[in-house]
Amino acid sequence: MDVDTRLLRYFIAVAEEGNLTHAAERLLVSQPALTKQIRQLENQLGVRLFTRSRAGMTLTEPGRALAERVPALLVDWDQVLRETKGAASREARVLRVGFLASAANEATQDIIAAFGRRRPGWRADMRQAAWSNPTAGLADGDVDVALLRLPFPDQETLRTAVLFTEPRWVALPAAHPLAARDLIPFRDLRDEPFVAAPPETGRWRDYWLAAGEREGHLVRIGAVTDQPDDWLSAIANGYGIALAPESAARFYARPGVTYRPVSGVSPSRVCVAWAPADDANPVVQDFVRCCLDNKPPRSAATT
Repeated sequence: MDVDTRLLRYFIAVAEEGNLTHAAERLLVSQPALTKQIRQLENQLGVRLFTRSRAGMTLTEPGRALAERVPALLVDWDQVLRETKGAASREARVLRVGFLASAANEATQDIIAAFGRRRPGWRADMRQAAWSNPTAGLADGDVDVALLRLPFPDQETLRTAVLFTEPRWVALPAAHPLAARDLIPFRDLRDEPFVAAPPETGRWRDYWLAAGEREGHLVRIGAVTDQPDDWLSAIANGYGIALAPESAARFYARPGVTYRPVSGVSPSRVCVAWAPADDANPVVQDFVRCCLDNKPPRSAATT
């Protein structure tokens, strides 16, 4: 019998969380989809893996037996995949670099140029990811290294080095009553509808909704988007507002959308991230060094 490793990942997440909602957030999937996958695994194995109750999901005896073996199996399989994909990249002399939105802003081109000088004959293949994939493929081994924004789900399982911080601003419809202000306190925005990332993105979504800085005010969701163009359209059409890095005013300017500084929220942090298995990978570490050597000066990153 062949079992999809994805089903095993879903199983172990539910086993560790003991809760379908929390496991779904961790996996970046919907709760109904996760429930369906767990049932599919149980049907394939012909055993009941969990006892379901209002208190959560409790492992059965067969479930505990499987849970003891799955983590090591997945670690081994992940390592096999990384080594295989890494070998293909090395053979082609290509470093797969995942990124979200504007990557490392204006420093991106300097980083890529520095990598080319450090590794003649190599090419950095830049791969942009949707916001539903906050690690830009790094967690799945689809890229070798990534330029990301903290926080993101399960970031503790990866290595990260912060390159710079920049303020969070707000993107508003141009006709919004607050659009004429020079500086907007976040307390004046808390009750506005927000354009949000998909709920499966967990910590990523919560951060860009400033969920921890609302002082008890509930989030109102006006629209859910996964791509920059859709995000901009939702704001321009008046479906909601959104927090964004200050650099979005430069990289994502468009008619109908106005960006303004916000007080009362923490800044955004841009990092380079890689898998612990690549701590000794000379090509990945060369790219990390290029990121650290070419990060923008503090004044340029925060003004």
